[in-house]
Amino acid sequence: MTTGEMLYEGKAKKIFLTDKEDEVIQYFKDDATAFNAEKRGTILEKGIVNNKISTRLFQELAKAGIPSHFIQQVSDREMLSRRVQIIPVEVVLRNRATGSIVKRLGLQEGMMIDPPLVEFFYKDDSLGDPLITEDHIRLMKLATPSQVIELRTQALKINTVLLPFFQQRGMLLVDFKLEFGLWNGQIILADEISPDTCRFWDIQTGERMDKDRFRKDLGRIEETYQEVLRRVCN
Repeated sequence: MTTGEMLYEGKAKKIFLTDKEDEVIQYFKDDATAFNAEKRGTILEKGIVNNKISTRLFQELAKAGIPSHFIQQVSDREMLSRRVQIIPVEVVLRNRATGSIVKRLGLQEGMMIDPPLVEFFYKDDSLGDPLITEDHIRLMKLATPSQVIELRTQALKINTVLLPFFQQRGMLLVDFKLEFGLWNGQIILADEISPDTCRFWDIQTGERMDKDRFRKDLGRIEETYQEVLRRVCN
C-alpha cells in the first residue's frame, strides 16, 4: 500500500488516496476548531489521541455488529479506511442536555434525556451546519426516508454499546456526533469517534473530558485528551 495524492482536507483530518481504489488513508491533525471554525488553535498530539481512541471504539462497535469504514490503524496518526460516499447529514444523539440544545430550548444543563434524542444537522460549513428535520432531508434529497430510518436506528444502537463502555471507565457519554457513508450500497459508520465528536463528563466529578475544554477555555486540554485515551485503551 502506498499513500497517494490528498483527496480532501477538513478541519481535523486529511484524506489521502491509496493504491486501492476503494480505500483511503485518514491522517488525524492536531488542529482544533470551534464555533464553526471561528475559534482556531492546536491541541498537542490530538491527532494521535483521536486516531487511537477511534480505532478502539470502531473495534468495539464491530464486535456488536455495527459496520464502519475502519480497516486498521497504520500509524500513530493514520487510519486505513474504506472509501465511502459521505451522507451530508450529521447525526447527533443526546443522553443529557448541554450545548446547543440548552440554548435552543432553554433546557436545564445536564438534564437527563430518556429516551435518548436523535437530531439531524445539514453538513455544510458555509451554512453553519444547521439543524434540519426529516422533511428537510427529503426536500433536499440528502437521504431517502429508509436511509433516515437506518441512520436513526444505527445511532441508537451505537449508543447502547458506547454508554456502558464509557460508564465502566468512569465516564458519562453526554452526547455525540456521527457521520455515515455509503459503501457498496450499505450505510456504514464513518469519520471518527473521539473527544472532538463526543461530550464526556467524569462520573465522579462532573469534569468535562472533551473539546468543551477548548471551546470554553477550561485549561488542561492536552492532559484531559490523554486521560480519555488512557481510560479507553487500557
